[in-house]
Amino acid sequence: MKTILVLNGINLNMFGKRDPAQYGTATLAEIDAALVALGAELGVQVECFQTNHEGEMVARIHRAFDEGVAAVVINAGAWTHYSYGLRDALAILKAPIVEVHMSNIHAREAFRHHSVLAEIARGQICGFGPDSYLLGLRAAVTLAG
Repeated sequence: MKTILVLNGINLNMFGKRDPAQYGTATLAEIDAALVALGAELGVQVECFQTNHEGEMVARIHRAFDEGVAAVVINAGAWTHYSYGLRDALAILKAPIVEVHMSNIHAREAFRHHSVLAEIARGQICGFGPDSYLLGLRAAVTLAG
């Protein structure tokens, strides 16, 4: 069975508490559960990982390379806008990458409009709240073949 790795970056463990007007009230645990359930429907295993430590995220991406994951769905949080280290780690992967965001990053503060991950991602889905993740998983499964 193919594995899709879902990566969540800095501060995303605070979904449901952090700025509900921007991010809604769903918790990361609820989003993860919905992803696992959808993955089962789509015939893939979904593994979810979250960290607030950039080095831990890079180490998990390196492990994903060794494991040969079929695809990656990533919401890097604020790292999206400046972490070239994270971008370089993701670029090592042979698997397709789908970037997701709960909010529409293009309709927010100017610094959020740019993603350093965009050049290596197959696509970006943003602005649909928790559904951004579900849409991202569907795209990842399709890309993984």
